[in-house]
Amino acid sequence: MREFGNMSPEDTMSKSVFKKFLIMSAFAGVLSACVPQIDVHGYVPIAADVAAITPGKDTRDSVLALLGTPTTTGAQGSDTWYYISSRVERVAFMAPNEVERQIVAVIFSGNGRVSAVEHFSLEDGRIIDLNRNVTVTDGRRLTFFEQLLGNLGNFSAESFLGGG
Repeated sequence: MREFGNMSPEDTMSKSVFKKFLIMSAFAGVLSACVPQIDVHGYVPIAADVAAITPGKDTRDSVLALLGTPTTTGAQGSDTWYYISSRVERVAFMAPNEVERQIVAVIFSGNGRVSAVEHFSLEDGRIIDLNRNVTVTDGRRLTFFEQLLGNLGNFSAESFLGGG
């Protein structure tokens, strides 16, 4: 049996290789957390298929057969089909960042024929603040210590034991 203090050169070499392996594994784990994860959402048809749509000639049925079901349609009363795709990158704990957005809008006229096809990208977008209202509450605001000390005399043993 070998004593602990008498290690052969092979044992010393294998320990140093193992330490290097552990360090490299930890370094690779840290670096892999910094690699962006890319999420692709939605569907935009191929540009050649979109170019094949002829305004004034194509109908809803022909567009549906050529491009497929739209991602969404316009609000009630609007005759517009939207095909939307976006690419979002997430890096570690950072907030997601949309890096690409494509929108193809197929607009139909009242007779059900295509009147226009429009293309939009991320650069065409606007940030819309849906709610800028702030609810103002009336009354006095108590500090933490005022709330804590204000309740010291309001409790009795009877209220905890069910007697009062």
